[in-house]
Amino acid sequence: MSKIRIALIEDHDLTRVGIRTALLQKEEIEVVGEAANAAEGLKMLKKVQPDIAIVDIGLPDKDGIELTRELKALTNGEDASTKVLILTLQDNKEAVLAAFAAGADSYCMKDIKFDNLLEAVRVTYNGNAWIDPAIARIVLQQAQQNPPKLETVTTDQKNPSQNLESEEDSEMIDPYTLTERELEVLQLIVEGCSNAVIAERLYITVGTVKTHVRNILNKLCADDRTQAAVRALRSGLVG
Repeated sequence: MSKIRIALIEDHDLTRVGIRTALLQKEEIEVVGEAANAAEGLKMLKKVQPDIAIVDIGLPDKDGIELTRELKALTNGEDASTKVLILTLQDNKEAVLAAFAAGADSYCMKDIKFDNLLEAVRVTYNGNAWIDPAIARIVLQQAQQNPPKLETVTTDQKNPSQNLESEEDSEMIDPYTLTERELEVLQLIVEGCSNAVIAERLYITVGTVKTHVRNILNKLCADDRTQAAVRALRSGLVG
């Protein structure tokens, strides 16, 4: 099994070291490069071509959004290109939407728990988007207020907002299609919990969680957890 190759672009040394130390606890992950600013980061990314770049949004010379835009332009959005996981201290709506528009694949708050960061890395590596629950709500709110604008901004971007359907596809979902346990699992998915955390909170096995998640995706006609979360929030299945 090949390792997930990750590069870190973060100007705060302690934060960068902390993330690297946490990630390297998992044998499946390899940190292949680090940089403290956007200029060094872009050079490094061109050279090592990691699977995922974890990018701080507040870099000193150029923000992480612009770095993401430049990186995606270099690779023309190819599926095999480096995926970008944005880290930020703020759930600022303008920054969130700008990051998605630039081509960010996933978006996390810096206070994310390690289990959730690991889940975000795995989900992103597998070609899906992972978004912090607070971010998901921002994207959902924007879609409800101004669907055409969001659709234009995020066309062809591989990010969570791509999963926001048109009004025609966003009809209310009958809560009775999901069992009580599935609704509990769905709520925890929306909160950004990994399968392991869900299993611990509900006192069930990880295998059982995976079965529930699979059933939830099927019932909501969702391709992945992010799409299921957005549909659940949009339809009012969870709060």
